[in-house]
Amino acid sequence: MIKRKLMMVERIMYIDIETPLNCVFTAKIKGEIIEEHLRNALVKIQHKHPLLRSSIQIEHTQQPYFVVKDDMAPIPLHIVKRQTDMDWLTESKGEWYRSFKIDSKPLAQLIWIKGSSVSELLWVLPHCVCDGTSIVTLMRELLELLDNPDNELIPYPLFKSVNEFLPQNFDIQKKSRKAKCYLLLARFFLFLQRKSRKRNSGKNYAIHWKLDIEKTAAITQGCKDQGISVHALLCSAFMQAFREIQGKASKNKVISPVDIRHFIPEIKQDHMFAFAPTVELSLKKGSKSILNSAKDIKATLAQKMEKVVARELLWMGEQMHPLVDRMIGMLKSSPGGHDITLSNMGKIHIPNAYDNFTLETIYSPTVAFPWLNSNTLVVTTFNQQMDFTFMSNEDFLPKEEAIKIKDKAITLMTLSLSNDT
Repeated sequence: MIKRKLMMVERIMYIDIETPLNCVFTAKIKGEIIEEHLRNALVKIQHKHPLLRSSIQIEHTQQPYFVVKDDMAPIPLHIVKRQTDMDWLTESKGEWYRSFKIDSKPLAQLIWIKGSSVSELLWVLPHCVCDGTSIVTLMRELLELLDNPDNELIPYPLFKSVNEFLPQNFDIQKKSRKAKCYLLLARFFLFLQRKSRKRNSGKNYAIHWKLDIEKTAAITQGCKDQGISVHALLCSAFMQAFREIQGKASKNKVISPVDIRHFIPEIKQDHMFAFAPTVELSLKKGSKSILNSAKDIKATLAQKMEKVVARELLWMGEQMHPLVDRMIGMLKSSPGGHDITLSNMGKIHIPNAYDNFTLETIYSPTVAFPWLNSNTLVVTTFNQQMDFTFMSNEDFLPKEEAIKIKDKAITLMTLSLSNDT
């Protein structure tokens, strides 16, 4: 049995034993799925990833630990009869609130929405064990093993602490003094944070849509022609949409998660990890040109990426454990200083053609944050189509208003590129 304390960033996503915060990632399959092969794949995937053989246990200090067990129960497979093309979204919404607090069961579940010739497979995991790259890896491995049951996966060990990622010249004594100052500043910051009487009462929703191949190609090519990134265009368009729909209530800021593997290569692409550093991006006052804003955002993102010190961020976070409960409390009660968290996962590198079935499409991950400001947009591109999930809760952003923002953002994107060609 192996034990590891949850990192501070994992601790925030864990929240507490009674509050689920799950990610759901769905693939639509055309062709026959053999149940025995599916269960075989789950066994091999669980054997590879130590977090899938773990549960979370609370010590007497209220400190949660991952406990990895050799005799952990298999990943549950839940089979649902397929009725409609939208069953995946209905099931996803139900899985947002699944509890993973039973010690004898792993921190994952697979849902099989089973049809005669079409099925959906849904990975469900607590956010404290996975980021977007992790859950894509699990889907890729699942499909590979489903098609080739004799394939083997190579296990890797669970890291014991963030100290394993520190460079040799890391001066802990000097950084400890810095951490104490940050801790004091953080206490003061949390004290000053504006709190709202509103709370997220659990009325979360997800809005899903796809762009067809032609529109996706037009946006991708248009961005190339303009020397901007698709991500910068998305940020610009959605901030402008919030500004036009919400007026003075908009914040003109987005939070953009970045894959930590860019900065810490020891965390492999196929390893599960939950922390993604974030970069804040802003819309300049008075700016109405989507393309000019996108150019500014692209440059700003590149500058801020260069300044991300991920190893130190991980270590510094571990010094902030005394404030975790206050941080969670702030997220539950503060409207925040941003319009939306925008995660563009880019092109999903999973094959669409297999020997025994076809991967018809991928749906962007969904998640229901319990924060007051739970505005989240996740974007993926698969099989030449951009796919979007826009999530929030009725207590903070009514669904009707979110649909207006989404429609306005897509219009702004397409018009800005078409007017410039």
